[in-house]
Amino acid sequence: MKLLDPRGFGLMCATLAVGTGLVVAGCSSSIHGTATANQVEASAYRTEMASSSAAATSSAKAAAQAKAISDNCTPFRGTTSVAVTKYNEFVDAHDANAPDQDVKRDTAAQTLEDAAKTVEGRVNSAGDALPADLSQKFTAYVSAARALASESRKMTYTAPVGALNDASKRVNDALNVARDACSAR
Repeated sequence: MKLLDPRGFGLMCATLAVGTGLVVAGCSSSIHGTATANQVEASAYRTEMASSSAAATSSAKAAAQAKAISDNCTPFRGTTSVAVTKYNEFVDAHDANAPDQDVKRDTAAQTLEDAAKTVEGRVNSAGDALPADLSQKFTAYVSAARALASESRKMTYTAPVGALNDASKRVNDALNVARDACSAR
């Protein structure tokens, strides 16, 4: 049995490779000129991409807005109802000249401030995602609750109640406006 000569085999492979290269090079052709884009198709593509991007941005903005509304409206009633309850307990104690009226006054004032701080924190966390009109309604509640807390702290049994009643009316009005706005969404 005769073995292949490695030099002869290598020479044969090299010749085959050169021959194949010459055939491929001979069959190729080049096109002369300058490449240009089809402007109509390019313009249509850019328009389609801009529309797609705008739709994605709009969808993301709508989702963020829905989340911000939910994050603020859903807990609002629960947050504020505790403050209302504590304030009403103070008013009952004040009207009855109960011995615990000062404790209930301080508890009511602190609960009102806590509710205002909580609502304000949620509004700030939502940022621009929360619609401006809703943000303003929550902010009006925050201001009114803080004013009522301040007026409550001033109360003694013999103090005039006019300023307290006015502050209480502003809180009730702000609560109702914010609750109605949330219910409408």
